[in-house]
Amino acid sequence: MYRKAADQGFAKAHDSLGTLYLEGRGVGQSNLEAAQWYKKAADQGHAEAQYSLGTRFLLGEGVAQSYSEAARWYRKGAEQGNADAQCNLGYLFKEGWGVEQSDIEAFRWWKKAADQGDADG
Repeated sequence: MYRKAADQGFAKAHDSLGTLYLEGRGVGQSNLEAAQWYKKAADQGHAEAQYSLGTRFLLGEGVAQSYSEAARWYRKGAEQGNADAQCNLGYLFKEGWGVEQSDIEAFRWWKKAADQGDADG
């Protein structure tokens, strides 16, 4: 079902396939496939996929590990209101990973997440 929708270019289907590959549900587990599907959805502006792709870059799963790429994708998702991306972007600012260290920016992003009810924020 997801594959047919993905073949038609639906971002949510791309994101869902990324998760299936990441978790190995119904398909062989593959970090590389997961990252590729997340990228397709992220390029279409899908905030959850932008967060998931950022996490792949943060952890180096299916892509070369890169804090700056993680920050770039987290920012895209965070700017669309994704609380998980906001929270993780805050951590990157706190640590200075891939961005210039800034406690002020960290707090700003954590507050945005917390304002949405995110306990980690």
